[in-house]
Amino acid sequence: MSRDAVLTDAQWERISPLLPSSAGRRGRPFRDDRRVVEGIVWRYRVGTPWRDVPPSFGPWQTLWKRHRRYSGDGTWDRIHAELLSDADAIGDVDWSVSVDSTINRAHQHATNLSRDTGALSNNTNLREESPDHAIGRSRGGLSTKIHQLVDGRGLPLVVLIGPGQAGDSPMFPVLMNHLRVGRRGPGRPRSRPDRVRGDKAYSSRVIRQHLRSRGIVAVIPEPADQQGHRKRRGARGGRPVGYDHDDYKGRNVVERGFNETKQWRGLATRYDNLALTYRGGVVLRAITLWLKATT
Repeated sequence: MSRDAVLTDAQWERISPLLPSSAGRRGRPFRDDRRVVEGIVWRYRVGTPWRDVPPSFGPWQTLWKRHRRYSGDGTWDRIHAELLSDADAIGDVDWSVSVDSTINRAHQHATNLSRDTGALSNNTNLREESPDHAIGRSRGGLSTKIHQLVDGRGLPLVVLIGPGQAGDSPMFPVLMNHLRVGRRGPGRPRSRPDRVRGDKAYSSRVIRQHLRSRGIVAVIPEPADQQGHRKRRGARGGRPVGYDHDDYKGRNVVERGFNETKQWRGLATRYDNLALTYRGGVVLRAITLWLKATT
C-alpha cells in the first residue's frame, strides 16, 4: 500500500454506491471518485492547506469543490446514516449513548470572514451556513465546539458544531432531535436510546424531564451547586438525583471517541472558513470510524 493510500478496497466498496454520479449531468464527468474522496480524507488527516494536497489525488480545486458540495447537499450525512442503518440492522450499535463536546482552536486562516457573533449557531439547519460560522470567543481565543452523541463504543451517532463559548446543555435537545437511525425493514427510524450518559454540564431539570418523558434512563450526576440549592429549598427542592455510578464509568467512551476524531489534525485545529465544510470533515471522520469498526 502506498503512503497516500487512505481507504481499503472493502471500505471503498461500502461507500462508492452511495456517492452521487455525474451520469446524465451536463458538463464534464466527475474525476475518479475514489482518489477525490481519499484526497479529502488525506487533507483533513494531515491538516495541510488544500493547495498542498499531493497531485496524485488530482487538482486541489476539485477536492475542495467536491467536499464543499458534499458537505452542503448532505452527501456525507447520507453516507453516515446508511452506515448507521447497516450497523443497527446487525446489532452493531450500542444504544447506551454518551453525550459531550470538545473545543478546538480556530486557526487565524479560519477567522478572516466577517461574522455575526450574536447570531444563532448552525444547530438545526445543516444545509445553510450560519452567520457566525460556528466560531466564538472562549478563554483560549477564537474556537469551535464539536458536539456529539456516541454509541456505547464511542462511535459517532450525531455530529453538530457550534461556537466555542456556547454551553453544552442547550445543545442537548438539538442533538437528540437529530438522532434518527433508519431501519432495514418496516418501522420508523429509531430515535430513542436505552440510556444517556452525560457529565454535570447536562444536569438540568429540563433535560431530566425530557429523558424521563421518553422512558430514557438518565445517567447524569448532579453538580454541587444544584445540590446546595435543592437542600436550601427543603421539601420544595425535590428528591436527590439518583444515577448508576458504575454505569457512569462508561461515559469515558465519548472522550476516547474525541481522541480518535482529533487524530485528524485538520479537525483538532480548525482551518476551514465555513462551518459547513468543517462539520463535513467531522462527519467524514465519523464515516471512516464506522467503516473501520464494521468492515
